[in-house]
Amino acid sequence: MPHIEFDRYYRYDELTRLLLAYEAEYPELVTLESLGKSYEGRDIWLLTVTNFATGQGVDKPAVWVDGNIHASETSASTACLYLLETLVTQYALDENITRCLDSRAFYICPRVNPDGAEWALADKPRIIRSSTRPYPYDEEPLGGLERQDIDGDGRALQMRVPDPHGQWKIHPQNSRLMVRRDPTEVGGEYYRVLPEGLIDNYDGMTIDLKPRKQGLDLNRNFPLEWRQLHEQPGAGPYPTSEPEVRAMVAFIAAHNNIVNAVTFHTYSGVLLRPFGTHPDDYFPAEDLWTFQRIGQQGTALTGYPAVSVYHDFRYHPKETITGVFDDWIYDHFGVYAWTVEIWSPQRQAGIESYKFIDWYREHPIEDDFKLLKWSDQVLEGKGYIDWYPYQHPQLGPVELGGWDYAYCWRNPPPAFLEKEVAKFPQWVIWQALITPRLELHSLKTTPLADGHYHIQMVVQNTGWLPSYVSKKALDKKVVRGVIAEIDLPNGATLKTGKLRMEIGQLEGWHTLGPAISAGEDSGVTSNRAKAEWVIYAPAGGFVKLKARHDRAGVVETEVILG
Repeated sequence: MPHIEFDRYYRYDELTRLLLAYEAEYPELVTLESLGKSYEGRDIWLLTVTNFATGQGVDKPAVWVDGNIHASETSASTACLYLLETLVTQYALDENITRCLDSRAFYICPRVNPDGAEWALADKPRIIRSSTRPYPYDEEPLGGLERQDIDGDGRALQMRVPDPHGQWKIHPQNSRLMVRRDPTEVGGEYYRVLPEGLIDNYDGMTIDLKPRKQGLDLNRNFPLEWRQLHEQPGAGPYPTSEPEVRAMVAFIAAHNNIVNAVTFHTYSGVLLRPFGTHPDDYFPAEDLWTFQRIGQQGTALTGYPAVSVYHDFRYHPKETITGVFDDWIYDHFGVYAWTVEIWSPQRQAGIESYKFIDWYREHPIEDDFKLLKWSDQVLEGKGYIDWYPYQHPQLGPVELGGWDYAYCWRNPPPAFLEKEVAKFPQWVIWQALITPRLELHSLKTTPLADGHYHIQMVVQNTGWLPSYVSKKALDKKVVRGVIAEIDLPNGATLKTGKLRMEIGQLEGWHTLGPAISAGEDSGVTSNRAKAEWVIYAPAGGFVKLKARHDRAGVVETEVILG
């Protein structure tokens, strides 16, 4: 039986063995396939999780879940594994999970970027943003400070370098803490604070950060509003130029049954929704209301606030980020997509009210004291390292210390990992359960004269979301209405109706009327659709009927004539 330890991170070979073990242990619920190959030739694994006894995944509404598109955000993979473990071990034990897997499907890609994660998890980690492919140039960058562990203690911290013109000073009440120098302040002891590392081609005077040879960001390579290098660093030479992104896009485009999507990242402790490039009034109003309702449920179940990227999570008020996954899948396919930023050190330290991005530019000094206390008491001093002297081969006497970002900021420390990723399965499962669901409402066969029969099939959507899912999907014409089909027995002929016909879209619970059941449109049956045929079947036999919708599933039934 697969055994996952949720207090550590798995490298590629171990992860592959685990996924194969899940498929072997739960063949009735799990299949494993490769989406494609990464830049370095690794398989990008995808799990389909559903009860295959009740139908294939492609015939059911589905939720897409992925993680670790950014190299060092390895807890995103763990969140996917925790969801997988929850689904397969609680099937037949948990009512919601059982109902979910019987009628819905999950596509789970735990590690979109296996190459970058392998670098991040190596014995000597190499931390890059995303893909390991050299970009925009294949040559080695020359000059500059390269972040690395220079004293061999397994950590890449910060260096504080004495400099009369430095912008930092030691806090007067706490010598561990560095604070900004006041704008007009002179006459004190000041420092430059730099990443721990060595300087390539140091001239003794100037220090710049060494550019990374691997300059790609896979979450800038999706097609929507993609921009070239001069406008959007890291976006690649053209949309879906990178094999990891191209594999995702191809699969999703071929699976119109995907209704909702969750992509796991780190860090900030927040649920992010589209758009990153437009304000909320750009949405169809009905889609915005639905996003907000899904976000409310997310906050209730995870404790994470749900916010708009454009309004609440921009790195600069005059700039936007384009070519991202959640904007693309919503705008192109009308799929309700969320980016989950796992883990908030601030919230762990008791800092509850803060702006996610603005906090890094300016925040109260009291927040730093809370974070130091958290490191000392909860992390046993492993988060913030007291400054200690070091003889730098180029800069002379410096001190190393400060936050160990790799240990406690970029991902949860291992001891906190399971508790953090355990927040998400309920919300993802809830999103699966609100998807449209096509079911048979009624079936009626009426014998007419001389071997003729009138057949009536009524189907209904028993899900909360409408069959088309979103107004955006309707606008983009990416989803057809319900398709009704009839298969006649030998010797029978169709007199009225069509062998295959489209009978329209079906509304869901949340589009059937106002919040108070007193409106004129309350109780209407726009969640139902009817198909009718008259056939001539003198010898009787069986008539097979089928109704299907890309995003609501399939209904099949038979009628006995005679």
